[in-house]
Amino acid sequence: MKKKSKLNQCYFSNGILKTMALALMLIIVHGTAAFAGSGTTLQEKSVTGKVLSTSGESLPGVSILVKGTTHGTVSDIDGNFSLSDVRAGDILVFSFIGMKEVELTVGDQTSIQVTMEDAVIGVDEVVVVGYGTQKKSDITGSVSSVSEERLAKIPVSNVMQAVQGAVSGVNITQVSSIPGEAPSVLVRGGGSLTASTSPYVVVDGIPISKMGGSINDINPNDIKSIEILKDASATAIYGMNGANGVILITTKSGKSSTPTIKYSGYVGVEEFAHIPEMVSTDELLARYAEGNRINGSPLYEAPVKYQYEVENYKNGHTIDWIDEVSQTGIQQNHNISVSGGSEKMSYYISGDLLDQKGVVKGYNYKRNSIRTNIDAQVTSYLKIGTNSSIVYHNRDGGRANLLNAEAMSPYGRMYEEDGTYTIYPMFGETLWANPMLATTTSPERRQFNVNLNAFAYVTFGDIWKPLTGLTYRLNAGHSSIQSRNSNYTGQSVNDLLGTATIDRSETQAYTIENILRYDYDLNKHHIDLTGVYSSQEREYNTNWAQASDFVNDELGWNRMQAGASSSVSSYADRYAAVSQMGRLNYSYDSRYLFTVTVRRDGSSVFADGMKYGTFPSVALGWNIRHESFMANAEKITNLKLRLSYGKSGNEAVSVYRTFTTMADRQIPFGGSTNIAMVTDRLGNSDLSWETKESFNLGLDFGLFNNRINGSLDVYSANNSDLLLSRKLPSASGFGSVTANIGETTTKGIELTLNTVNVATANFKWNSSIVFSNSKSEISELYGDGLDDIGSGWFLGEPIGVIRDYKKVGIWQESEIANGDHLNWDPVAKAGDVKLADISGPDGVPDGVITDDDRTILGQTAPKWTGGLTNTFAYKNFTLNVFIQTVQGAMRNNSHIGMASDEIERRNSFAEIGYWTPENQSNEWRSLNKNSNPHGYGFPVKNNFTRIKDVTLNYDIPQHLLDKAGISALSVYLSGRNLYTFTDWIGWDPEERDTQRGWSNWEINYPAVRTIVFGINLTL
Repeated sequence: MKKKSKLNQCYFSNGILKTMALALMLIIVHGTAAFAGSGTTLQEKSVTGKVLSTSGESLPGVSILVKGTTHGTVSDIDGNFSLSDVRAGDILVFSFIGMKEVELTVGDQTSIQVTMEDAVIGVDEVVVVGYGTQKKSDITGSVSSVSEERLAKIPVSNVMQAVQGAVSGVNITQVSSIPGEAPSVLVRGGGSLTASTSPYVVVDGIPISKMGGSINDINPNDIKSIEILKDASATAIYGMNGANGVILITTKSGKSSTPTIKYSGYVGVEEFAHIPEMVSTDELLARYAEGNRINGSPLYEAPVKYQYEVENYKNGHTIDWIDEVSQTGIQQNHNISVSGGSEKMSYYISGDLLDQKGVVKGYNYKRNSIRTNIDAQVTSYLKIGTNSSIVYHNRDGGRANLLNAEAMSPYGRMYEEDGTYTIYPMFGETLWANPMLATTTSPERRQFNVNLNAFAYVTFGDIWKPLTGLTYRLNAGHSSIQSRNSNYTGQSVNDLLGTATIDRSETQAYTIENILRYDYDLNKHHIDLTGVYSSQEREYNTNWAQASDFVNDELGWNRMQAGASSSVSSYADRYAAVSQMGRLNYSYDSRYLFTVTVRRDGSSVFADGMKYGTFPSVALGWNIRHESFMANAEKITNLKLRLSYGKSGNEAVSVYRTFTTMADRQIPFGGSTNIAMVTDRLGNSDLSWETKESFNLGLDFGLFNNRINGSLDVYSANNSDLLLSRKLPSASGFGSVTANIGETTTKGIELTLNTVNVATANFKWNSSIVFSNSKSEISELYGDGLDDIGSGWFLGEPIGVIRDYKKVGIWQESEIANGDHLNWDPVAKAGDVKLADISGPDGVPDGVITDDDRTILGQTAPKWTGGLTNTFAYKNFTLNVFIQTVQGAMRNNSHIGMASDEIERRNSFAEIGYWTPENQSNEWRSLNKNSNPHGYGFPVKNNFTRIKDVTLNYDIPQHLLDKAGISALSVYLSGRNLYTFTDWIGWDPEERDTQRGWSNWEINYPAVRTIVFGINLTL
């Protein structure tokens, strides 16, 4: 039975959306009806009053609300208010921007006077800064926080999706929507050429980076807060791990209270965010005819090109191959947690189930996780605890090939007479196999992660009072990661002999941290000293086995010895690091701030004598708002200047690169095969640290009681002694060697702006804007002042660039007839790509197109990114809208750039045209086999602006919930990737480019649009 069409899928999706919306309305109506009229009716009255500041001034615009309801009012210009229908025992909540919230219980009085105190919002907030916490007002480095509120209101499978757009200077790209795949994260543009540019991730004080884990292991529902350290002062405490920024994740913990049970769950549907229009059957037949005319490509039986197209063409039957490989994606998440505790012990326990069925058939993901966070106050001076989790990832399933589906002719054959899939639907074309073949297999892709972390915390002041302020914390972490990938391919996927593969790996990682802190206050002086000694170790091993030539396909990888031929391999390595760190924070009267940090790291990846590096930093801060001359500047709530400078390191190479290594080779000798060891890779015992030296100038500001607040940072960084693979003369016997060479510079500016646009009793509108501009360029490579064209590295240019010809049009018949091409591009033909000839002296054409005519056209990283988040709250409804923009990037478009003779042999996007003598396009080339003789890559801008997230939330009124014994209940409807404004031709401007013949075709999975309905319940 043929699956429902995409139109029916859309109708199905819309039906679900309507059902969700109806359910939301029914919950609200039913909840209101269920509780209306219940309880004892108390006598209602009117209450009047006045709201004053501590200086006795009237406060207009103060919101006065009966707690747990939407019933309220606003004070007038003289601070007076009047509120009717109030009962004795009601709690009035007074709130105003820049003031501390006041709650007042109504008794017998009918007149009330309320005094509100100033509150510098955010400045006194305590944030995690690594190996401790600090008040925001005392921070000298560039640290950005993501609130628990934002994390809770955007339903995502990976927490970095919720961070996207919330932090300036952090570029998060969802390069693939494959279920279970994490987005790419880049802090301040990176700076390394070949080393990893991913930030260092620490969870509850224990690193998961370099230890085999990933952010995808962390259940977003378990996260309390996220801090991102960006400049040298903030990242220096992590030394060799801080060069690319640091992400600190703190999970939730229990409190001394009765048990609290929370349930969070959602269910949603997914569909392609954008489906490019494929050519129509008439257009495809026209391409076949044009290919026959211009290239002499044969037609099996005109007008169709291939043998297997004839039957469907004659019967008028077509297949929508994109529809065949796709389905309505379904995702659901269920999380339940229990937290609470007593005076001596607190606990937080959660279980989470995430289940995703992708929009492309066979792409599935399941994640089951359990987390246990327990703290126990053993004595007055000793506290111990554990933060542990178990995570299971499952990505099983044979996957449909979307890349091949794009190529399939609508007249191709799907099935053989016996019901099996046709191997080559367009036979006799064998370049593209049936995109459904892999769905007949059942590969396993599984991973099991166990993270056991514990801590002990000692407050020496509770042992001996003169030691007040001195504390010690021991962090110990162990992670075990087991993964298994098994696969069997047989006749169903055109593997006639059958091939079985099993790949198993194991990672064991250990972390020990000793943290000694001392806090001391003397009058207006505050000193905070931190000392750290830590060590890390990771052991990794993998075993791989393959067998082929099986009698049948019945047992697959479960009986590999049945294969006639087999091969095995194994590998193991060990990584270790040791670190010492000292940090001094000093402040005077919360006005003048000073931080100095020194960290010394040792890494096993370097040779003896080169293992250790020292990375210092210093930072200054000036809270200008606290100065006496600012006393009358009432409109300025916060004003702080920050200045920092420092160094951080990067190991940047894999283990054992300092050694010359051997490899095994099979060599026939004496009539048998023998194993010989040959030199495989040249080591370099002089390898040392790649170093990043950076400078940051920042300004934190707040105006009108922080109604407008934000931060502005300007920074520059210099990466030196880059660890690069340097080419060697062939006479050396080696192709390359890793060495410390090269230098890059990075400059940028970041802006975060938060505004409270409207604040009344029933309606509030807040906005948040983030802007980032960053440019990393290459200052030096090999010390000879020359570019590395082969690697795409050019001095004075960004790290990633597009170097290509300038396309100026298409050669037309009249131009060729007039001989215009002879002194330009002598090999050109009508319909060929016309390229600019700029390689002569001073850019004067030299009459021929050569590689010298290539020039830098653009950069692969965006020149700037931005995000706008608007939050509207009306009574119990909250609407959150996030818009993302990425501008100034360029990439080659493989959809346009595929060989022209390939275009006339397959299906493709209707938007991509072609030149003919009748349609002399000046944009699209002809279908001639060599209409792009110079290998132009067709680079285009992939700018876009996207409606990224829209969430509508409704909080059930508290007074209704109280009567049902429910602490909190909210329902929401959320949409992700709702619409993208772009000129990109293809699935999505962030899509990963894969092409025919690539072995990693499975990554060809474009962006999806997601609509979810969720509920948050607290008992």
